[in-house]
Amino acid sequence: MRPPRLRPADVVAFLGPSLSPAAARAVAPCRVLPPARAGDVLAVLPERPLAIALVDGLFDTTPSVWHRELLAALDAGVAVFGGASMGALRAAELARFGVVGVGRIAAWYRDGVLVDDGEVALLHGGAETGFRAFTLPLVQVRAAADAARRERAASAREAAALVAAAAAIPYRERTWPAVLGAARLAPAARTRLGAFLPRVPDLKAADARATVEAAAAFARARRAGAPPPPRPEVPPPPSHLRRARLARAASALPGGGAVPSGAVVAALARRPDAGRLAADGLRRALVAAFARSLGLRASDDEAAAAERTWLSRAGVPPRRRAAFLAALGLDEGAARRLAEDLALDARALALAERLVPDGPAWQEGLALAARLSGAWLEEALRVAAPPGGSPFDFASPRTRRRDPRGGRRKAGASRSQSPSSSQSRSRSPSRPRPRSPR
Repeated sequence: MRPPRLRPADVVAFLGPSLSPAAARAVAPCRVLPPARAGDVLAVLPERPLAIALVDGLFDTTPSVWHRELLAALDAGVAVFGGASMGALRAAELARFGVVGVGRIAAWYRDGVLVDDGEVALLHGGAETGFRAFTLPLVQVRAAADAARRERAASAREAAALVAAAAAIPYRERTWPAVLGAARLAPAARTRLGAFLPRVPDLKAADARATVEAAAAFARARRAGAPPPPRPEVPPPPSHLRRARLARAASALPGGGAVPSGAVVAALARRPDAGRLAADGLRRALVAAFARSLGLRASDDEAAAAERTWLSRAGVPPRRRAAFLAALGLDEGAARRLAEDLALDARALALAERLVPDGPAWQEGLALAARLSGAWLEEALRVAAPPGGSPFDFASPRTRRRDPRGGRRKAGASRSQSPSSSQSRSRSPSRPRPRSPR
């Protein structure tokens, strides 16, 4: 039986100096993105890849990919494989949560052979250069020195001298000529190793290929019916991650385009009803957060029921669910959190009388909303008005109300006053006629 065919969107690979896009696609169909920065993983989750191969990532001059966004990927059902460089670091740090380390460098970090994140650091060019490496990572020096010792191109002392010299050179300046020049080696050894070391296969490139291959194998298994990765046992996403999602996650539109969520939020803020929308959303979010603070939790069944109700009211059939959520910039984890909030909101409202001391009854909530919205006055006038009567409009000073005798009278006029005269019909003959105001 032939293995399921992958789509390029099934695997997202963050690559730079460790492996070229062409080399990665030769391993498996994949979508190749530049080295990951903070928020880049969040940006791709609404598009629902099956696996992420995290290899290269930026640091120093820009915030690095966050641990919590990798956990968000797992929470969304997206497997995360890390190796070679930044991916190896994050895999070792998050192994207990389900991020899978791949390759020799990841194993070194996992086993404690390496502890310094500077071991994988190097200086490289930008996208215009293909992220070409300009300097040498310390892990490559270790691998090359070990290969030289195994093949008797270097003694144990010479291999150790190479690693010690390389470790003392800043990553921005570390090259083979700099390492050989700084190592305490005899001239003959320096010449011999200068010819041998650059030919040692690139360890990062090998681990990067293995990382892409592992991610592709998992994606094929998902296509064949395998379950998603286990959800990590972590608290709800903190505020900085929620806001980063709003800024970075993309809304994947049905036509194939994508719009950054940050651009959508900016457009929403310019709407005339932005304040009302924000107030409604904040109330729901606050009620759900308050319910959580009291220890209430929404079960999976309650969250699923809340989502079905929401989608049904929105007119979204089950077959269009994933596309609709993606267009809203929601990955599976974010969608589940939203559904949990809806379920907690409903439960808190149902428990309002007991949720706080001397809590409000359902009728009180109905009355408050009706008074604020105008529904109270509408219903009060409807209850009080005779059949066919006209509603009273407080907003208009020229409002007329129907006289019970069939005529029309000014708003606020006495029932005994004629519409054609300011004189009272019941005025006493001895009582002076009221003067009209001038």
